[in-house]
Formats: sequence, C-alpha cells, structure tokens
Amino acid sequence: MNTRATTPGPYTASSDTGSRTSSGTDDSARVWEELVTSALLGTDRRPPTVLAGTTSAGTTEPGRTEPGRTGADPAGAGTTGADLAGALLDAAALHTVRRRAGLRPGPAAPPLEPAPEDPRRPLPEAARRRLDQLLAGRAAPSPAAGRRGAAPDLAELLPQWLTLANERGYKASPAALPALLDAARARTDLRPQALRLAGPRGLWLAGLNPEWRFALRGRGAAGRLPSPEDAQGVRALWDEGLFAERVALLAAVRGADAAAGLALLASTWTAERAEDRLMFLDSLRTGLSDADEEFLEAALADRSRNVRATAAELLAALPASAFAGRMAGRAATCVGLDRTAESPVISVEAPHECDAAMERDGVVPTPPAGRGERSWWLGQLVEAAPLACWIGRFGGRTPEEIVALPVADDWQGELHAAWCRAAVRQRDASWSRALLGAPAVPPATGPGTSSLAERAQLLATLPADERAHWVAAFVAAHGLSEAFQLLGVCAVPWAEPLGAAVIDALDIARDAGSYPWSFSGVMGLAERCLAPEAARHLDSLTALPDEEEDTAPGAGGYWSEAFQRLVATLRLRAAMRAELDGGPQPAGATV
Repeated sequence: MNTRATTPGPYTASSDTGSRTSSGTDDSARVWEELVTSALLGTDRRPPTVLAGTTSAGTTEPGRTEPGRTGADPAGAGTTGADLAGALLDAAALHTVRRRAGLRPGPAAPPLEPAPEDPRRPLPEAARRRLDQLLAGRAAPSPAAGRRGAAPDLAELLPQWLTLANERGYKASPAALPALLDAARARTDLRPQALRLAGPRGLWLAGLNPEWRFALRGRGAAGRLPSPEDAQGVRALWDEGLFAERVALLAAVRGADAAAGLALLASTWTAERAEDRLMFLDSLRTGLSDADEEFLEAALADRSRNVRATAAELLAALPASAFAGRMAGRAATCVGLDRTAESPVISVEAPHECDAAMERDGVVPTPPAGRGERSWWLGQLVEAAPLACWIGRFGGRTPEEIVALPVADDWQGELHAAWCRAAVRQRDASWSRALLGAPAVPPATGPGTSSLAERAQLLATLPADERAHWVAAFVAAHGLSEAFQLLGVCAVPWAEPLGAAVIDALDIARDAGSYPWSFSGVMGLAERCLAPEAARHLDSLTALPDEEEDTAPGAGGYWSEAFQRLVATLRLRAAMRAELDGGPQPAGATV
C-alpha cells in the first residue's frame, strides 16, 4: 500500500484528541500569545489564564478549568508568585516545543554549485602555518624581540609573502580562504595578490558572502571573465555586463590581442558615456602601437575634454604618428639655437595664442592658477613632441649635450620640466639619464631637474640595476634625508651596492647623533626592501650605543631597537622564502 506521510502544521496538536483542527490551531496561537503577554507584563500584573486547565501532562484543555477554581483566580487560591512564574516558564517551554514541531518545512533551496577545482599545488605545511600567522597579524613570542617595537611588522610582510607564493604557483588552503578574503577586503593593496592566491575557490566563496562582493567586481556574473578566445562570451559580457566588468574584460582582451581589444572598443564607442569612454580609452595603454593611431586621431574630436586629452597623451607616445609630427613642428618654432650668440644658447619664444588646431590636439587653453598662459602652452607642446626631434634641431647633439646648453631668458626650468615629462611619457632612458645628471652633483646645481618627484619618475625609466647604482651613489653623496622618494622606485630586493649604501648611511646617521625618528620611513623601506642576506652585516648595529652629550636623549635606545627590528624582519623574510621553497628554515629565524 502506497501512503503519503503528512507534515503537521503549526500549532495544530490537540491534547485531548490529537487531531489537527482549525480550532486547535487557533487555540494554540491564543495560548502562545497570552503566555508572551504575561511574560512581558509580569505574572503579578497579568496572571496567565491559560494555566488554569493544565493537566498532569502539562497540556491545557481549551475552555476548561479544574474544579474549585474560578476565572478570577486562574492559578488557584494560595498560589505564590514564584509558583506562578515557574508554571509560566514550564508552559512556555512546552508550547515552544509544540510550535517548532508543528512548523511546516519550507521549500528546499537549490543545492549550491560545488566549488571549482584548483589544479595548483598546495602550500608546504610550514608556509601554510606562516600564512595563518600573517593573516592574524601577530608575531610569535621571541626572546630576541627585545623591547617593545623590536618585533617585525607582520602586516607589512603579508604583501611580500603573497607575491612570493604566487610566483611559485601555490594555492591557499580552503581553511585560509575566509581570512584571506577578509584581509583583502580591509586592504585594497592586497587584493590583486590575495585574489590570485585564493583562485577560483576564493571567487566561489566570495559569491556566498555579500561582504566579499569586491572580489567579483569586473569578473563577470559568475565571478570569472570569459576567455579572450571565447568570442561569444566576450560579446555577451561586453554588451550586457556592468561597467566594472566591461573595463576588466577590455583589459583582458587587450592584453591577449591588442587588435581584438581595439575592435571591441570601437564597436560601441559612439554609444558610450563620456566618463566610460575615458576609462575604456585608458586601457589602450596596454599594447599601444601605430595600429591604434587612426582610432586615437578620431578621439581627438571627442566631445569630452578629458577624452581628448587622454587621446593626445597616447598619440604623443607614438613618435611616428601624425600627431607627434604636428607637435614637433609647433615645438620647433618655439625652441631652437640662438644663431646670433657667441656660444650656443637655447632661445625660447613661447606661443602667443592657443588656436583651434592646438586645442583639437589636446592643448588645454586655460592654465591653472599661478601659471602664465604662454609658459603653460609651451610646456604642453614640448612635452608632446617626440624627443628624437631635438637631436636634429640642435645639430646632432646628444641628449646630455642638449640638456647642458644654457637657456636664455630664464626659460630653463620650464623647458627642462617639459623634457622630463616627455622622457617619462615616452620611456626614453637616454633622455632620462641626461636629465638626471650625475648623482653626486648637488640637485640644485645639476642639469635637468632638482625636483625629487621628477627624478623618481625619470629613474623609473632606467633598467633596475642602473637605477640601484644611481640611487646608491646619490645616498653616498647626499645621505638619506632626500632619498626616500628615490628609494621607493628601486626594484625589490635592493640590488647591491644600494643595500650597503643605505646601511652605511643609517650607521652614519646614528653615529652623528641624528634624531632617529627622522629616518623611520627609510627604516621601514629597508625592512621590506633590503635583501634578507644583509642581516648578517647588521648584528653589530643592534647593540645599545653609548650616548654622547650632543645626541638626542634616548636616541641610542631607539636606534638599537630599530636595528633589532630590521634584523628580525630580514631573517623572517628569509624564513618565509625558505618555507615557500620547501627547504630548511635558515638560522636565526625565530619569529
């Protein structure tokens, strides 16, 4: 016989018959409401009448009372407040069970899709424990930690650990994914590396928690971008996706196939909003080539001034473009050699107007506050002109020789600043070297620029080894007080002789009695950027030095503490690297 089990509905059990009736449901709801009211108001103010018919089994027969009791005294004569309160709690417990047992089950939720497989290899056990420690942001107790502040800052080491783990192709353990996503949510600088380590399972988990929604932005509706080779998927997401998804998609397609990315952008360009066109246009920096010139030339006529300016900037990075030729012609009419001078001098005649053609090519006519119009226009023209045009303009001179020429009428600062911006934009290392000059020369008297910000940008165009040697010579000649920005653009870990130069400069500053907190920024950089092998050269600096009369009070203790932290951090970084490589932990790594 085939039978179907029925599920009891809420509040339907009847004590005397066990049948499910509408009146039983209503009575049970009434009983529960009265119990709640009495509990809220107090049994002394609102005695619950539903307790009057309580049987030995703890159930109430609706509408009945025990003999000898009246409705005026539902609890019975002589019942104390404590007895009544206890009876109320007993009845509430009973009805709670009845309410839960009588609930009808809701419709079953659809089962979750299983987490996708991640084929990458798992972390070694020591590295897995290290990640847990870094995510927790705490260091293990260590006798070597010394005074407060001498322990490594684990939060600052987490980005470096993530980079090392991703370089080695590891995946995070499933248990670490929630903490990893929480860390990425709190720190945007961690997100690219943290999400890469989390992998497809991290994205799957992020889809189950609204607080991790950031991980899905720009990755398609399912948290993953379609493959650039999936033409149908790319087209669907490009036509229907959210803005962030479309930006990420265009960047991915552009990175895989520059021509396909340009074609995708061009297919909807005229229908996009101005602010969206600006973001999409910026993606063309990846794989920029002469094949993009026609599209960028058309963008010079865009309705948005910001779009026109970005198109002009991109065209200026294409030395063979028609735009670059136009800018070179305009700049050449403004800057040249003064043929009447006894010795070579650069003469400058800034533009007298900003005509419509200049505006179309991205020249902004209105200068910012404090800038003259003519110098503002001149800087934009020189910045956009190909640097190669100046070689012929100045008779075949090299960039070093051109930069060394005097400039008439106090135009040198403006002209050299524009050349600096051009060298950075065009990634021209020869002009960057010329504008940087020799590192030992005082910045205020050397060629090119004295601005540390501009020098840092110029250094970024040089090869990593050359950059490290230049900054090392700068530190040796001028100390660390002006080197912070320059150190920030050097490749990590710092190549020699840069590391040795920084250590020597810190030692000199300590011995000179300098205020130690003035170098806290450089010390923090050293902890993250020095090669871990440098720790063996620092042990002698961790000792507490004798304080001289002319030193800042307590400076010696601070310097000792700072060097202890530096050594401990470098050894911890060496241990992290060894753990990820699966090798033995190096000596001295106690954190």
